[in-house]
Order: sequence, then C-alpha cells, then structure tokens
Amino acid sequence: MTAPAPPTTQPGKNAFMFVVIAVILNMISFGIIMPVMPALLEDITGLAAEQSVSIGGWLSMAFAIANFFMMPILGGLSDRYGRRPVLLASIAMLGIDLLIMGLAPTLAVLFIGRFLGGMFSATYSVANAYIADVTEPEDRGKAFGMMGAAFGFGFILGPVFGGLLGEINPRLPFFVAAGIAGINFLYGWFILPESLREEDRRAFDVSRANPFGAMVHFSKVPRVAWFIVAIGLFQIAHAVYPSTWNFHGEIRYDWSEFEIGLSLAAVGVGSAVSQALLTGWLIKKFGPMRAGMIGLITNAIALFLFGLADAPWMAYAVIFVSAIGGVAMPAINTITSTLPPRNAQGELQGAQASMMALTLIFSPVLMTQTLQYFATLPDSHPLQTGGAAFFLAALITALAMIPFLIGVGINRRAIRDAASEPAAAE
Repeated sequence: MTAPAPPTTQPGKNAFMFVVIAVILNMISFGIIMPVMPALLEDITGLAAEQSVSIGGWLSMAFAIANFFMMPILGGLSDRYGRRPVLLASIAMLGIDLLIMGLAPTLAVLFIGRFLGGMFSATYSVANAYIADVTEPEDRGKAFGMMGAAFGFGFILGPVFGGLLGEINPRLPFFVAAGIAGINFLYGWFILPESLREEDRRAFDVSRANPFGAMVHFSKVPRVAWFIVAIGLFQIAHAVYPSTWNFHGEIRYDWSEFEIGLSLAAVGVGSAVSQALLTGWLIKKFGPMRAGMIGLITNAIALFLFGLADAPWMAYAVIFVSAIGGVAMPAINTITSTLPPRNAQGELQGAQASMMALTLIFSPVLMTQTLQYFATLPDSHPLQTGGAAFFLAALITALAMIPFLIGVGINRRAIRDAASEPAAAE
C-alpha cells in the first residue's frame, strides 16, 4: 500500500509532541495486556503461573528474534524514506498482533502473533530518530525524558484497564488494545508530519541494514560502540520487568490481575513523574555523563531491593526509588545521538534497537527460568526465593557501568562540546 502523503504541518520545536502522544497510545495498548498474560497462558495451557512463566519467556524470545533482524532494516528504511511511513507500518502491525493474540486458540498461534509483532515493532526506535531530527543536541535530554514520561504514562493507564478488563475475561484486553492501536494509526495517518528532510536522507544500504552489519558498522566507531554495549547489558537486566513482573506478582504476592495492573500503574506513575520532572533537570544540571551513571547506580540498587522485597508494601516502596533510575536511557540516548551525523540517526537507533533485541532473545528466558527455578524449590531449601531474577538483574546492571565508563573516557570532550556538558561533570 502506498504510504499516505504527510500532513502539510512542518515539524517545529514542539514537533516531538506528536510522537510522544503516539508512544503514549502505543504503551497503553502494550501495558493493557500485561496483567492478563499469566491468566491467558493458563487458559490455553492449563498450567499455573509457576510453570507457565517459562512459556512467557519463550514468547518474548520469539518477539525478540524477529525484532533483532527487522529493527536495522526499518531504521535504514526510515533514513531513506522518512520516519512517518515506518511508524505507521509498525503501529498497524501492532494492532494485527494484538488481534491474533486475543483470538489465539493454541500456543502455536500465540507464537505466530508474537513473531509478527516483533517484525514490525519499530515505534520506539524510529520515534527516537524522529526526536533527533527535530531537536537540537542541547534539548535532546529533555526530549528523550519526555519519551520516558510517555512510556510511564502509558503504563499508568494501560495496566489498570487491563487488570479491570481481565477480571471479566483474560482475552478482552487484547481486543481493546487492538482498538487503541487502531486509533494510534489513524492519529499518525492524519496528524503526524514527516521529520526527515529530503536533503538529510541517504541511500538504503543492505550491508548496513541488517543487525550484524549495523552493529559492525558502529563497532568501528568506538565513540558509539561502548555505549551500545552498555545499553545491551542494561537491557538484559531491565528485561526482568516485562518478562517476570506479572508472574512474579502472582507467585510471590498472590496478586490478582487487577492487583498486578495496579502495581504496574505504580511503576508508570513513578516513571512518568521522574521522567517529566527529574530527567531533563538531572541531565541539564549534571550533564548526560554523570546523569547516566546516576541512573545505572540507582537501577542496580533498586533491583537488589526488589529481590529482598518479601511483602507487597516493600515492592511498592522500591518502585518509587527505581523511578529515579529512569534517567539512564535518556542520558545515554542524549550521548549517542550527538556522535553520528543527522542522516545516520535512524541507523544509530536501529543499531541500538538491534542490540536491545539481541539481548531480548535470551534475557527473558534467562529471567523467567531463574524465577521458575528458585521459586519452585522446596520451602525448606536455603536458596528458595521469588527474588532471584532481580538479584541477577542487579548484578548485570552493575556490569553495564564498565563499558559506559569506558565510553565516557573516550568521548568526554566530544560529549561535553556537543551536549553543552557543564563544568560540574568533570
């Protein structure tokens, strides 16, 4: 199908708000299904959460495999043809994926839906490229923070509605989410302007528009490569949330679908407040280098505390501590977006997304298998715990600080010059 002609509105200094709203709708449609995944798998397989959690990990793996191979292709296409058509295709496929999952009578169909969804899940990475198109380097920290806030706001609304709808029928949230994706598609069709100017577009290069080619290309640029490695390790650890939180809540705290939804909404509130009020300020005050380190350290501490949280109130207390760690990815995105030229932003975001997708091929399985193994040990066993996956994630987050600091050491002057790093970041 021929891509629709972009609206006549030209991106201005506030153009990224179009994409922020699109991301909010996208995250609502994603968050709405999370509380009911354990119930859906139980409906299809007849297994309790302790046994089906590993299947959830394999579903995430199917999504990530498709995502890994398609992300750099979509990023390269967005550098050639513009951000808008790629965003529209991604949103449309999300709606189809949700319909397939909602109708799935068997695990095989559920896996097909996840694989298709992974093939076209470019919304977040292409949205980041869109932001890089329409903002100056010194404003990107705030803009990427708004993206994080949009992510959090979507998680305020989505999981609550998903939990409420899931109490009626575990499949109902999928159909509602598909409808939201449809609204998002129509919004983009009629409202979203193109951000990439014709003179900034580049030819599509097959040798670079694949996950290995894109990462090899940036591996030759150590200014960027070390940060991509840090992103990869961070994402391995961060996978503990989407892959295990809903199962973890049912296993450890005996939460219902609605209670899982409320806890995810609390995560969204903490993230939205932190991203909207703290992220831009932290990056501006301390610079992206120190702000990124603050985020990584806070994330490692929060993950360790989640592992210790044996009671629901403890988990809720740590949620708001972990929200401060939301500055990590906007800070790193601020750094990496200042290093390549404008016409390679889509490729950069595609390479970063490919690294994330590569980690998500195995990290959900790693986290869900860790949760299942330690949670199903006999109660008398000294290692029996529902928090093992969070302890592992805390360790991996700490390891991510190593390549981050190496990248900072290589790029300190360039980052400070490009992103107006204050003297306090010495």
